[in-house]
Amino acid sequence: MKVLVSDKLSDQGVKILKDAGLTVDVNTKLTPQELIQAIPNYEGLVVRSGTKVTKEVLAAATKLKVVGRAGTGLDNVDLEEATRRGVVVMNTPGGNTITTAEHTISLMLSMVRLIPQATASTKAGKWEKNRFTGMELYNKVLGVIGMGQIGGHVAKLAQGLLMRVIAYDPYLSPETAKKAGVEKVELEEVFRRADIITVHVPLTPETTKLINADSFKLMKTGVRLVNCARGGIVDETALYDALASGKVAGAAMDVFEKEPVDPNNPLLKSEAVVCTPHVGAATTEAQEQVAVAIAEQISDYLVKGIIRHAANLPSVPADLLPKLQPYLVLAEKMGAFLAQLYEGALQQITIEYRGEVAELNTAPLTIAVLRGLLNPILENNVNYVNAPVVARERGIEVREVRSDDAGNFTSQLVLKIKTDRGTEQVGGTLYKKSEPRIITVNNIPLEVTPSGSMLVLVNNDQPGVIGKIGTLLGDNRINIARMELGREAPNGRAISVIGIDAPVSPALLEQLRRLPQILSAKPIRL
Repeated sequence: MKVLVSDKLSDQGVKILKDAGLTVDVNTKLTPQELIQAIPNYEGLVVRSGTKVTKEVLAAATKLKVVGRAGTGLDNVDLEEATRRGVVVMNTPGGNTITTAEHTISLMLSMVRLIPQATASTKAGKWEKNRFTGMELYNKVLGVIGMGQIGGHVAKLAQGLLMRVIAYDPYLSPETAKKAGVEKVELEEVFRRADIITVHVPLTPETTKLINADSFKLMKTGVRLVNCARGGIVDETALYDALASGKVAGAAMDVFEKEPVDPNNPLLKSEAVVCTPHVGAATTEAQEQVAVAIAEQISDYLVKGIIRHAANLPSVPADLLPKLQPYLVLAEKMGAFLAQLYEGALQQITIEYRGEVAELNTAPLTIAVLRGLLNPILENNVNYVNAPVVARERGIEVREVRSDDAGNFTSQLVLKIKTDRGTEQVGGTLYKKSEPRIITVNNIPLEVTPSGSMLVLVNNDQPGVIGKIGTLLGDNRINIARMELGREAPNGRAISVIGIDAPVSPALLEQLRRLPQILSAKPIRL
């Protein structure tokens, strides 16, 4: 079988592929159109961040069995289309952890000691000792937003610098925080208390502009900010204004909203900003590690049929996969739906398998639920291999229950979660044995096709509510694709799940929440 390497990969990685008996072509200069023309000849494709594995590329890839990403992020791979076409997508989670964490600390030290500015001044023939007075990190409070692998390692390195670490992560259990030696706090407390804030969360609808003008108002005067995660998590306009006003004393950025960064971006002109061109994972060691890892994974799959670190398929025997596949899609969609519905810190999830599905090997289905549940927060760092580990590390208790009774259905999945703020529940089944449906939300019956952008609204069942919702969406040019309704009883609690053609803005969401009789409004994206 043949493998195309379309982005730079270390020689060791290429050697591993060849030693496994695969034919390897390395071509890192393909245009998108040239890739579409070449890809029909290959069973395997190895990429980094440069190659875009689009729907068009996958449509042309008639022989393709696997895409391997030498790195963690899968923003450049159309995961849904790959799954639909039966192409396994693998990545190398954890390969960049140490490197990115070290880069975060490097930027932090450069920022507080003004090292780039002092270097430029000295090389210009100046000797401005009095101009570059820095700040010690000793005993300062570091606020870590996101305590995954990278955030956790940053916390450990900061403790070595004798910093006091506080952390916000909805998946961080008190026991895990205590073991790591960090203080678990709410997001607003990070803003209020931290001397330096560092961000380690994925870019999702929930984290876009997570740090904004309102956030800066809560922070200490003289706070400093580091972002080695994703551009767009920090509102760059708000950051520039906060720097100009003196509210923020310094910023260190490895990522930007638009990359390559616009030369006219005002942040580049600020002396208080230290920046690098998205090189957090760019060390010789990290590049070698992810190249070797992905080469071994691709070889194991194409030669031996072994799946490791797949982002879209579990490690199950090939003959069982066709029967499990529809349930895997249902389980993951239900998990993702529930993840965007609940509030608070997740403590426990119970997965009930009812009817015929209870007779199957449900272990992959439980993993699919966990991946759907965790991925909206942790993005592509959660796959079918590490989802149980991620849940365990965050102190989430996972329970499975089997029952022969599926009510009026052949099979049912019911997910129940417990948080520090209450409980949420969603039930689902398969329509025509293949199409996922959500059939209950918090015990209220309805029928929902779980796909695309949706609004989930809970309201008091009173005349005129639906009309007001539709009018408000229409006034904001949001088209309603479908609407599913359910209620506990007449004049009781009702729920609306509205499929929409475009996501709602935060301002529109707030308007919906202010409507009379509306109890809650949540945006969902699947």
